[in-house]
Amino acid sequence: MKINEEKELLKSLKNNEWKPAKNGEKLKKELVIAAQKTMLKDKRMNIRISGRDLESLKIKAMEEGMPYQTLVSSILHKYVTGQLFHKTEKKDIQRQP
Repeated sequence: MKINEEKELLKSLKNNEWKPAKNGEKLKKELVIAAQKTMLKDKRMNIRISGRDLESLKIKAMEEGMPYQTLVSSILHKYVTGQLFHKTEKKDIQRQP
């Protein structure tokens, strides 16, 4: 998340623009369980990549505020679950009615 987005969220929070979700506690429990299942990392994978790509990953991860291994894991998860799109593909999908 970018710094400007975070500032906007904090401002809206301070202005009481947020309302609790219906069934908030139940939803929270369900989301915690889902997150725990998603984040379960029980296997190890070793790969070889170029030094240039690794440095680029580390820079991107730093910009996102996370360890680079977490970023790589997130990218792989999004890819295998069909949630990773090329920028032009995402724009095309959003334009469809």
